Amino acid sequence: MTGYGQFCSVARAHEALGGRWTLLVVRELLCGSRRFNDIRRGIPRISRTMLSERLQELVFVGAVARIDGEHGPEYDLTEAGRELATLVSALGTWGQRWLPRRPGDEDLDLEPLLVDMQRRVRFEALPKDPIVVRFEIDGRQPPRFMLLKAAEASLCTRNPGFPEPLCVRARLSALVAWWRGDVGFVEAQRMGLAVEGPKALANAFPDWFDRYLFAHVDLAAP
Repeated sequence: MTGYGQFCSVARAHEALGGRWTLLVVRELLCGSRRFNDIRRGIPRISRTMLSERLQELVFVGAVARIDGEHGPEYDLTEAGRELATLVSALGTWGQRWLPRRPGDEDLDLEPLLVDMQRRVRFEALPKDPIVVRFEIDGRQPPRFMLLKAAEASLCTRNPGFPEPLCVRARLSALVAWWRGDVGFVEAQRMGLAVEGPKALANAFPDWFDRYLFAHVDLAAP
């Protein structure tokens, strides 16, 4: 591929990092994913071949190190890669502030949302005993399950054997609107987000999570 042919560090950095999916791979690594399949869970539309290529490119430019882990290859950000946190944060803030938010019109996947929720559980706010939350989103089958324990949050395709007192039934657009900070929980309920189960647990559910990292960034005034 022909480069930009410029001395400028902006152009040179964009040559290294500007490919499709690259910064999303960096985002997943910054969020703590280290193994290939874990990275791909947060970016479900990337092909395995493309993810492999992007990881190799990041290794080549020195932003990522490939490590032989106990259960196979793992990927970790180098000092150069960790410095990209500033870039990813600035990009996320800009997108949250300046891009329109119309989840009902957006082409959205459920998996990245559930992965982000899993990452941002407030363990100190959870009930004492392990529970499973069932997610039925847009009537999709099979449902998804989130196991919440004192120091563990896991996404599952079936209930791993713990009590299942809560069911989240929602339009994906309503769940996204709440999680992303577009609307409050009450407004999301009016949009089609329902948490069914014992009242005390249902009322506590929103407080079990720290919402999306950029949820605090307000949309710019028109």
